[in-house]
Amino acid sequence: MPILKTLNKARIPVRVWTDEIEPEAIQQLLNVANLPIVYQHIAAMPDVHMGIGAAIGSVIATRAAIIPAAVGVDIGCGMNATRLSLIADELPDNLSTLRDAIEKVVPVGFAQHDFDEARSDTHMRVVRLLDTRLDTIVGKHPELTKMQRQFANTWRAQLGTLGGGNHFIELCFDEARCLWVMLHSGSRGIGNVLGRYFIAEAKKEMQRHQIHLPDKDLAYLKEGSEQFDDYVEAVSWAQDYALFNRQIMMQLIVEALRPLLPPFSIENEVINCHHNYVQQETHFGKTLWITRKGAISAHVNELGIIPGSMGTKSYIVRGLGNEQSFCSCSHGAGRRMSRSEAKRRFNSLDLAKQTEGIECRKDSSVIDEIPGAYKDIDQVMTNQSDLVEIVYTLKQILCVKG
Repeated sequence: MPILKTLNKARIPVRVWTDEIEPEAIQQLLNVANLPIVYQHIAAMPDVHMGIGAAIGSVIATRAAIIPAAVGVDIGCGMNATRLSLIADELPDNLSTLRDAIEKVVPVGFAQHDFDEARSDTHMRVVRLLDTRLDTIVGKHPELTKMQRQFANTWRAQLGTLGGGNHFIELCFDEARCLWVMLHSGSRGIGNVLGRYFIAEAKKEMQRHQIHLPDKDLAYLKEGSEQFDDYVEAVSWAQDYALFNRQIMMQLIVEALRPLLPPFSIENEVINCHHNYVQQETHFGKTLWITRKGAISAHVNELGIIPGSMGTKSYIVRGLGNEQSFCSCSHGAGRRMSRSEAKRRFNSLDLAKQTEGIECRKDSSVIDEIPGAYKDIDQVMTNQSDLVEIVYTLKQILCVKG
């Protein structure tokens, strides 16, 4: 049965789909709920945990304003999943060659593509689509180029790259033992630059208008201001960049796998969804800005992806359109502990045990992503059974970490 409780200690209620939430995250939810721009209630998903300013796993509806720090700096971070026409018996027993092939074509961590090399038609088409729009944004805010070295070229070279942290690429089987490719990434360095810049601009706006906040990271931009319009333009650009970034990676992965596997095609189930983003939607009869900070859209019949931790299960879901969550659901399992705490508690032997049977790195550099650092994905799914229904259950067999 789903868990839904209401916190009534702020200007508007906070609806929470879990009992597993730390006091710091509760305080962040209440801080947001006290802002005058927030409408109706705050929705906290079952994977909710402490973030910067606003809790990760929260859905925030605002009227005529947006909180840039609630959107975050990995603007448009999200998931992509594709089912292939292959079944388990058609894969090699040793998956290391597949992992090697993926790691050769998709740069991870701080690595990026050599943009001077011949790029694919898809890559160049995306660059052309994005280039003019970015020129407009930077033309209004030339300070942006000072925030990232070689700004003009870095974003092009990072298209089709994974990044680090909790970003990943996985091969998975569903219940019918059909093969899926799934990945998690966002808007890379350029999204970080745009996010940090407009968070700082929002803080300046609060100082200019002498607006006092429970947390300085909850600074917001109001409709009608030039900064608001410019942020909407920039965040839309970064969200598109993130979407294209995942599409290019998926194309690179699929083509890298073709020589190593029997002939296959891409099935109809292709899903690409954000979980750190903002967009206008209509809820409770009002046109609102909906910020999903670590949450995905779950409108009626909308397909989404909810990954578990490294070494557990993930889910392809269909939205139920629950208005109490602003038609949203969780974006994953959610962290149970910080990265530093995970490194303190666990070692490489623990990681090897918890990822047994999965082709992946098992060294100390990825201990912070150990399954034990995350909430139980099955409990998370139980808690939101009124938000989504499960379409496919995926089990990882290979994982590439950033």
